[in-house]
Amino acid sequence: MHNHLSTRLKVFLVVFFTVMIFGTVGFMYIEKRSLIDSAYFVIVTMATVGYGDIHPVTDLGKALAVVIIVMGVGTFLGVIANVTEMMLAKRETESRMQKLNMVIGVFFSEVGTGLLTIFSRYDPEFDAIRPGLMVNASWTDKDFQRAIKEAGTHDYGAKIEHIDFPVLKGFLIEHREFLERLLENPVLLEHESFTDLLRAVFHLTEELAYRADLKDIPQADSDHLAGDIKRAYHHIVGEWLVYMRFLKNNYPFLYSLALRLNPFDPGSSVTVKG
Repeated sequence: MHNHLSTRLKVFLVVFFTVMIFGTVGFMYIEKRSLIDSAYFVIVTMATVGYGDIHPVTDLGKALAVVIIVMGVGTFLGVIANVTEMMLAKRETESRMQKLNMVIGVFFSEVGTGLLTIFSRYDPEFDAIRPGLMVNASWTDKDFQRAIKEAGTHDYGAKIEHIDFPVLKGFLIEHREFLERLLENPVLLEHESFTDLLRAVFHLTEELAYRADLKDIPQADSDHLAGDIKRAYHHIVGEWLVYMRFLKNNYPFLYSLALRLNPFDPGSSVTVKG
């Protein structure tokens, strides 16, 4: 919708400035007025103000004024209407994003942070990316951009012998109803990447739920589940960084708590230390 409004506004602006230039030059030539007087006349005409202090005196000038009125008034009002609509749409989008990030925050409080802790224990190469995930209070948008880029290139493999499938299953089954409610939330449909994350986590939950015995599963099945873990792990790290950046820029007090609960920091503690 925003792109549609932007395109429509551009069209109105092109027509507006075309009429403005055409009218100003025409009025200067026909009515022998100065540049300032001509531009002033065109503006007050298009804006439907019509003070009457300047007006055409020749028949050709009057004809030009009619053209300006016919073409310019609607265009001017169109520009105003579109600018207003874009401002309202932007405000509505910001409101929806605030609600969306509240939902994302609940996800990380209830499920996400715990999953990150579990997944990172299965990752044999985790120490390679840990330093880039040690978010702190001094991080800037540039730091977050760097971390998101670096996190996107990580393999996110899970070593089979490190995976405690029963523990992972228990954790996800415990939060299954919560995940189902999130998937039903229409607000989340506007956040494609987070929706992909939820689908990946919920798919992993279903895969584990359908297996009654996870202690002696075939190698091929273990590899399949490891792939599901890798998909969810990859999504959740990126979304966590995006969410942390949002908290840093909008809610410092929530950011402070999130820093102290950083799942990638082995020394993390909710206790404020100096």
